[in-house]
Amino acid sequence: MSLLKRSTTELIGTFWLVFGGCGSAVLGASFPELGIGFLGVSLAFGLTVLTMAFAIGHISGCHLNPAVSLGLVVGGRFPIKDLPAYIIAQVMGGVIAAALLYFIASGKPGFELAGGLASNGYGEHSPGGYSIVAGFVTELVMTAMFIIIILGATGKRANASLAPIAIGLALTLIHLISIPVTNTSVNPARSTGPALIVGGWAMQQLWLFWLAPLLGAVIGGVIYRYLGKEDSQRIAVNKDRLHQEGES
Repeated sequence: MSLLKRSTTELIGTFWLVFGGCGSAVLGASFPELGIGFLGVSLAFGLTVLTMAFAIGHISGCHLNPAVSLGLVVGGRFPIKDLPAYIIAQVMGGVIAAALLYFIASGKPGFELAGGLASNGYGEHSPGGYSIVAGFVTELVMTAMFIIIILGATGKRANASLAPIAIGLALTLIHLISIPVTNTSVNPARSTGPALIVGGWAMQQLWLFWLAPLLGAVIGGVIYRYLGKEDSQRIAVNKDRLHQEGES
């Protein structure tokens, strides 16, 4: 599959993640009586990844996230030469989704962009008023764990057919933990789309939602690569043994 087709697939997948996840927060959670609430928004983000993993995982790998792509590079699962194209496509998908969401949301009387369009934030823009340090640590740890789960669920010795479920549920859990702290990013593309539309404070705080997830991705990739090193060596030894037995 060409890089252009895989990148286009990532754009579509990331569009669905941002539109479905942020859309659930902006549109679906806006009714006190009928809104889906905190749990519903968390589940919506998980469902976007789960559905796209089944739909496009066999085409692009369904990263939908610059941090995931970087983590897979560090983990030895993705070529670094393809990384820029994936990141550009993911960010574009996030921006398109946020623009469409804004267009739809602004069709309701009384809608105000000051509400944030599900933007990520810390300090006074944190849903729970959490500090910049708390936000940074949360995003770093959540992303590192997400990468470890992804690498583990998609490993050679894992059940590949269940990987989308594990990854989708992991993202749901991550949101359940961290929505109160930062509104949950763990994904620079997801953060960039709404921030570009909102501007102001959202753009000023966007740096954290690139730096922390990318650093967390590197940490997660390094940890899993270390944990899986012995298994990789064992597989290589077994292959050599089988090859030698076949020659004899």
